[in-house]
This record gives sequence, C-alpha cells and structure tokens, in this order.
Amino acid sequence: MNPPAHLRPDPLERPEPRRSMAVCGVIGAAVMAAVDEIVFHQILGWHHFYDRSTSRVGLLSDGLLHTGELLALVAGFFLYADLRRRGTLAPAHAWAGLFLGLGAFQLFDGIVDHKLLRLHQVRYGVDVAPYDWAWNLAGVALLLTGLLLTRRAARLGRAGQTT
Repeated sequence: MNPPAHLRPDPLERPEPRRSMAVCGVIGAAVMAAVDEIVFHQILGWHHFYDRSTSRVGLLSDGLLHTGELLALVAGFFLYADLRRRGTLAPAHAWAGLFLGLGAFQLFDGIVDHKLLRLHQVRYGVDVAPYDWAWNLAGVALLLTGLLLTRRAARLGRAGQTT
C-alpha cells in the first residue's frame, strides 16, 4: 500500500548536503552534551555545569544544560525526519555533521568552559592535566573524523553519489 501523495518524497527534490550536515551537527552536539551530563555530572559526580557556587546552583545549572540538550535533540530529530520525509537527506554529509557536532561540543566544553570561563573542571582533587588532555584529544579525534567524513562526502557529491 502506497502512502498518500503528500507523504511521498518529491522525485524532483535533490539532496541537501549543507542542511543534512547542519541538522546532524546539532544532533551530535546534543548527544555529546547528554553523554557529558549523564556520565560526568550524574553517574561519576565529577562536576556540575557551573561549579563556582553552591551545590544547589550546580544542580540547577545541570538541569538547564539538560533542558538545552533535550531541546536541541528533539529539534534536531524533527529536522532530520523532515529531511528524510522529503527525500533530501544526504547521508554522507549527515554522518560528517554528526561527528563535527560531537567534536565541536567536546572541544568547546574543554577549552571555553573548562579553561577560559572556568565554569568547571573535568574532575577535582586530582592533577587535572591528564583529564584535560584526554578530554580535548577526544574532541580533536571526533572533529578530525568529522572533517575526514566531510571530505569523503564532498568527493561523493562531486561524483554524483549521495551515500
């Protein structure tokens, strides 16, 4: 049984590489925020998003981070579903965007939040240097993966392929 005409992809629509990359970049950043918040804030209890005040303020800041991450994730998946519904998703660009978002969030958190703004550290009561190196190198690895996937997606796009 075929879906109604308004739910079928338009055969004249073309893949949207930039939009696919941007939408999945938002999803990637939200996923990394969720991993950080769940693993390091809740399970390990190493830090809160904002640690320069009371525990109560730290918990409030975690709640605000969680809210923002969930809103970005829901918005990202609605936009992703729209790309799929219209048949304009460019999968190779989407994967590149996902890894760029993962790495960008990780590096932003490690450099801006940890070092420049000093909102929190990865962990307290220990030498933070190994944690900072691991945190930022993980972000660099994710970002480099995204850049390599971006190059691959561009090559595929020039060759007329969308996957």
